[in-house]
Amino acid sequence: MIRECTVVVSPEQAADEGKLRRYVQDELGIAPGELTALRVLKRSIDARQRRIKVNLQLRIYLNEEPEAHLFVPTVYRPLPSDAPAAVVVGAGPAGLFAALRLVEHGIRPVLVERGKDVHARRLDIARISREHCVDPDSNYGFGEGGAGAYSDGKLFTRSKKRGDSLHILHVFCQHGASEAILSDAHPHLGSDKLPGIIERMRQTILRCGGEVRFGCRMEQILVDGGKTPRAVGIRTSGGEELRGPVILATGHSARDVYRHLAGHRRASFFIEPKGIAVGVRLEHPQQLIDSIQYHSPQGRGPWLPAAEYSFVAQSRGRGVYSFCMCPGGVVVPAATGPEQVVVNGMSASARSGRWANSGMVVEIRPEDAEPVMRDLPPAGGNASSEEGGALRVMHLQERLERLCWQQGGCRQTAPAQRMTDFVAARLSGDLPRSSYSPGLVASGLHCWLPEFVRGRLQEGLALFGKRCRGFLTREALLIGVETRTSAPVRIPRRADSLQHVAVEGLFPCGEGAGYAGGIVSAGVDGERCADALAAWLKK
Repeated sequence: MIRECTVVVSPEQAADEGKLRRYVQDELGIAPGELTALRVLKRSIDARQRRIKVNLQLRIYLNEEPEAHLFVPTVYRPLPSDAPAAVVVGAGPAGLFAALRLVEHGIRPVLVERGKDVHARRLDIARISREHCVDPDSNYGFGEGGAGAYSDGKLFTRSKKRGDSLHILHVFCQHGASEAILSDAHPHLGSDKLPGIIERMRQTILRCGGEVRFGCRMEQILVDGGKTPRAVGIRTSGGEELRGPVILATGHSARDVYRHLAGHRRASFFIEPKGIAVGVRLEHPQQLIDSIQYHSPQGRGPWLPAAEYSFVAQSRGRGVYSFCMCPGGVVVPAATGPEQVVVNGMSASARSGRWANSGMVVEIRPEDAEPVMRDLPPAGGNASSEEGGALRVMHLQERLERLCWQQGGCRQTAPAQRMTDFVAARLSGDLPRSSYSPGLVASGLHCWLPEFVRGRLQEGLALFGKRCRGFLTREALLIGVETRTSAPVRIPRRADSLQHVAVEGLFPCGEGAGYAGGIVSAGVDGERCADALAAWLKK
């Protein structure tokens, strides 16, 4: 017999299977010999009161053996030699899941990625901290796995209407992820585990007859003219032409792709500006966040995970909120080109590091971009001086990142300020220790961040400090700048076929096209675009 039930237990009982079994037996009146196994279907922590509770939804097996897995594996069959081909540009979550779904449809994916494979990327990522050198094709943003490969691997999404997010988790489990991601309220993979999972996904694509090409940057989308322009393939940086309909899944930092679309002469690749959020990365000691969230000076103790937080407020008509919170994580240099300083966060699966960090950002709408840029120094160097049009939000990103690079000493050292000093608009005489390995430079962020961002951040952080006692502290750091929260453009597509509004055979996909916001939602959109491409080929 199989039963399901919900129980509320202590953190110790939830972490110790033997104690949990005894609790279930006592509560449900089950004889010890009857309980063959139990599995956790859902797990969430209730930390609203001083007595922390863990809510568990359980599946109980009485005199019956459990199934081998909680996930349903997908069958990927070898492709026939005459299978039609499709080009997938970008091997981030959207591109990988699109390629896997194309295999399911009997279509041969040709997956091209400008960066290196997920393991070779590590050497280039290490050079950023060690030598302050950013490879524009291999970094925290570009390479197999995309930006998500080295940013904690969060799998929580609120996008429930766009597709089957549970299937995305099942595919991850099939390729080596822990089945805990199926039960945790806020599942994550960890930047130490995700590379191996991504590699196994690539091996599935190759084993079935697909292609994966690294160091292969798209230079041009090939378009056949006519009454309705049609994408027929791409030209690579090596001059090779790859033919087939195109799924464009390049991620939110592929600015050369946006410029290519904006400047294309043979087809009208309509793109439009999209709102983003910009700000800083906020870093606290993890023990402090634990003590605040778990209401205990001793912190989380041996049974609870590193604590998370989430804040949101309104300031003068714009949102101010925490973003991409990384418990027990580190702040990383996320630039993808020269003369940029950009920060992001990541953490390993254990989330056992000394620090907690999150983005603290202010909403920027397209109409805000030009007024905000007027509060910045003139563009120079490699930064674009074009401030209008569809790329105006991207130009704002570039200006902020170059200014931050200058404030950091024209290296990957990042400008930083104590949290309390920023809110009080005073300089920091010194800085606490940080996880940011390229190094920090004490800087008055309140002096050079544009007032649109600065003033709202100051108001928001002060409000969060009032809501959560101890959160506003001089032991916390603001590190600049966080700008890559989402794509600065949207590539519009038809609602029915998911093709570009003006170009047939081109399927803008994922976060880079403005249709996703994280690993799971990008994976869902990748599968949807592959489904739409398969349906289009059958017409």
